Amino acid sequence: MVAETDSVFAGSVPHIYDTILVPLIFEPYAKDLARRVAERSPNAVLETAAGSGVVTRALAPLLHGNTRYVVTDLNEPMLELAKHRQGADDRIEWRPADALDLPFEDSSFDAVCCQFGVMFFPDRIAGYREALRVLRPGGRFLFNSWDRIEENEFARVVTDALATALPHDPPRFLARTPHGYHDVRQIEAELRAAGFSEMEIVSVDHRSDAAEARIPALAYCQGTPLRNEIAERDPTALEALTVHAAEAIRREFGTGAVSGKIRAHVVSAVA
Repeated sequence: MVAETDSVFAGSVPHIYDTILVPLIFEPYAKDLARRVAERSPNAVLETAAGSGVVTRALAPLLHGNTRYVVTDLNEPMLELAKHRQGADDRIEWRPADALDLPFEDSSFDAVCCQFGVMFFPDRIAGYREALRVLRPGGRFLFNSWDRIEENEFARVVTDALATALPHDPPRFLARTPHGYHDVRQIEAELRAAGFSEMEIVSVDHRSDAAEARIPALAYCQGTPLRNEIAERDPTALEALTVHAAEAIRREFGTGAVSGKIRAHVVSAVA
């Protein structure tokens, strides 16, 4: 179950998320998702849960000049950051919007895409129904979702390290939410419950590379809502626990540059 604080990207979190976590784990999947969306030359694209705009930056250059591209997120600070990073583009409309209650007419888009956002939906079937509703017949809903935490090495090491430091109440955000929606059978069942009947799910591996161990420790501990969980347990411990997580990464991956496996599922469902 998604906790209320799991969707809170506030304070310094958006900046650390965008400058450190995005290049660490999100960029390769954004390029992959953008390619899948663009290969069918859609005339109208909706992006939900756009975050700081990593998919937008990858996808906009691949779309033709007359494409309508609507970029949305429920978190307005993230959307403003994405808009600022993107720069001027007359094709893009920026809209604060809830993916579970989209402010668009039926059959408005040829493609709907969502980069690592469905895990945060409080009701995924409702979100999938909304994607289906706004898609034109034959349009595609494309999204990705992280595989289980054991297949994503830095996230696993950070979670385990914090569990050793806070054994009586370990922070479980990474395992619970980003990596909590990994069962392909569940994903398929929920898509079917929402009304999709044709879909493809593939697992895609990449590497997460960093110049040193503190980078992934900082990215996860301070650039995600994991920061909120740490603050709830000890508001003074953020830096010490970031150092503790970095030491755990060094023990497993060595000093100097580090590289960890990441894996996600990429989903394409046809309206």
